[in-house]
Amino acid sequence: MSQSPWLRPLRPIGRVGESLLDRVLCVLGAVGLSQAPEFFQQYLQRLGGHLDEARRQLASFETVARQSGITLQQLIDTTRAQPVEPVAKLGNVIAETQARVESLAAAETALREASVWDRPFVFLAHVDSSIAARTWEVFKPAVPVTAEGFVYAAVGMVLALALYQFAVAWPARVLIARCKKSPPATAPKG
Repeated sequence: MSQSPWLRPLRPIGRVGESLLDRVLCVLGAVGLSQAPEFFQQYLQRLGGHLDEARRQLASFETVARQSGITLQQLIDTTRAQPVEPVAKLGNVIAETQARVESLAAAETALREASVWDRPFVFLAHVDSSIAARTWEVFKPAVPVTAEGFVYAAVGMVLALALYQFAVAWPARVLIARCKKSPPATAPKG
């Protein structure tokens, strides 16, 4: 089945448009995903700040326990057992601070030791949503000049192209092929 004569001149324009779109998507994918290492780095800085502050608070509680001749756990238990409600609640604050230090330290260690390929998954497994939200609010994009940045840029290019090919280009080709196979509608004679 032949194409309509008026569509033939548009074919090269369509190829150029698709080629240009491929390139634009490659650049967008590369630039977009190459920002992941920078976001992780800025997140790690904020995470480290939260960890330092939590450790400082915990150290104050540990000092009180040591000066009282008891362990931190004994301080928590003794404080929780107090009949005065505000003092008893302070035991929970101490325990939560201790748990927060452990959680933040585990997240920081996991992120710092993660490989380039594992880091996004480790990040998702250990993400603190409030720290991530604050990081995003002040996030400053950067030009990646590390091997990790280039790896993420390459992956971004591949993902953008794959998404375009499977979500747009391939369905369009199938649709065009179906249109070419179907017989043209004929006008009724009369």
